[in-house]
Amino acid sequence: MLIDPHDLRRLADVAALKGRGAVANVESRFDALRREPDPEHLEQLATERAARAAAPSADAPPLAPGAPPTTVTAVAARSIISRNQSPDIPFDQSVNPYQGCEHGCVYCYARPTHAYLGLSPGLDFETRIFAKTNAAALLRRELSKPGYLPSLIALGANTDPYQPVERSRRLTRAVLEVLAEFKHPVGITTKSALVTRDIDLLAPMAAAGLVRVYISIGSLDPELARTMEPRANAPSRRIDALRQLAAAAIPCGVIVAPIVPALSEDMEQVLEAAAKAGARYAGYVVLRLPQEVRDLFVTWLERHHPLRARHVMSLVKQMRDGRDNDATFGTRMRGTGLFADLIAQRFRIACRRLGLNQARAPLDASRFAVPGAARDQLDLF
Repeated sequence: MLIDPHDLRRLADVAALKGRGAVANVESRFDALRREPDPEHLEQLATERAARAAAPSADAPPLAPGAPPTTVTAVAARSIISRNQSPDIPFDQSVNPYQGCEHGCVYCYARPTHAYLGLSPGLDFETRIFAKTNAAALLRRELSKPGYLPSLIALGANTDPYQPVERSRRLTRAVLEVLAEFKHPVGITTKSALVTRDIDLLAPMAAAGLVRVYISIGSLDPELARTMEPRANAPSRRIDALRQLAAAAIPCGVIVAPIVPALSEDMEQVLEAAAKAGARYAGYVVLRLPQEVRDLFVTWLERHHPLRARHVMSLVKQMRDGRDNDATFGTRMRGTGLFADLIAQRFRIACRRLGLNQARAPLDASRFAVPGAARDQLDLF
């Protein structure tokens, strides 16, 4: 069985929520308390949600009646640059202006991080967003430290920097303004066409060899994207974003992610559409199901694709050495086995045919300079 029979009976009464990816709000594994629904309170919440849906905020598109609303909490972060030593990713620094992501991608590997806050990796992850209002100020302070050594900063390594709340909060833009001022290299990954809003910043940075933008597109199928990534831009809009970035001479690429076996099987079509739009680079990631993501994804499969669910999970296990997930460095992004090898071969052939990944010059960290540093030194004399 994909899920315990008891859970299946419980989930039979849970309807998929239009505009949301998860169909349940699983408990945080770090929470010592257990929760049970209060019917009277749920009825009151339904009334409040209907009122909010009738007058949506500027942070996000309107929600369907009955869908849980999005709440955005302003927080003051203590630090802003996250550092890692993972050998299979091309950066060791990242900045995430937001915790949680309203795009609601049911497969998102970042969902378990909400459990650290005592919140659910399910609906809480996509409805309770935390905005780090001091992100730009913290970044400026960090980059100004005498011992700082510049290297690529990844923007959007955990949650999408251009999710709907960015339209009004503009935290990502503020971070980019700091990076541009310091002439610091940055790589951006997003599912949102909102990145084109910042072309006025990105184009000059691109001319100086400081930026590269990747748009993530798992499939061109709009119906699949609507249920699997319910509040991200449609694939066609993401392709158009690539076209606008390329027209502005901003180096851009596409990440085909996630590749879900027996569900999203149009990798070549995604690559071709991206190449025609002007993408120069490409990558791919097979489905990852760490911790709570596994149950959330399987529940989603049972709800939206019940006839394919067993086949999908069977193929996932074939790529994960018989398990639902394998976090081994070097293979966690690609998988192993015959099916994973086939995907890798298809990707290489398509990229060669389309002229993708022909040359990828490193971003330039040599231009980095702390604004006013020379003037401040002269003031000592």
